[in-house]
Amino acid sequence: MPDQDWRAAGERIDALLATGGPDREELVRLLTGLYGAGLRRLLELLHAHGALTDPVLTALAADDLVASLLLVHDLHPDSVQTRIERALAEAGGEVRLIEVTADGVARLRATGGGCGAAARDERIRAAVEVAAPDLTGIEIETGSAVPLIPVSALFDRPGGTP
Repeated sequence: MPDQDWRAAGERIDALLATGGPDREELVRLLTGLYGAGLRRLLELLHAHGALTDPVLTALAADDLVASLLLVHDLHPDSVQTRIERALAEAGGEVRLIEVTADGVARLRATGGGCGAAARDERIRAAVEVAAPDLTGIEIETGSAVPLIPVSALFDRPGGTP
């Protein structure tokens, strides 16, 4: 947000507050834009003075509160794919990211099924939602487990006769 825009936003916020019945949605939008511009400027100044080093940026992105603010204002240093892959690695389980669609849906593939699959899927879903709240959805595809011995082989005798 250029200087004149945030100054105008500040003046509009003052005017809305002075009316006694401000349009709340416009007020929230203006405040959010103003805070976003402030965060962007803060990061630009840190970068300009050599203080926005990789360790500092990593620490900012790792802090849940700061990361959530960076996400709201589209300033998070990590891509949505990177955040999802990191969450999947930390959550454990054999789940991988297939893609993030253009409309913001993460498509994941889990290998194996069984009695623990539902709990695993919920754990994965929760981890991805925390890491990437900007997604519009999460789809988990489950590959079917291949049995070690086909059931038909249990009834066959050597030589082909049952």
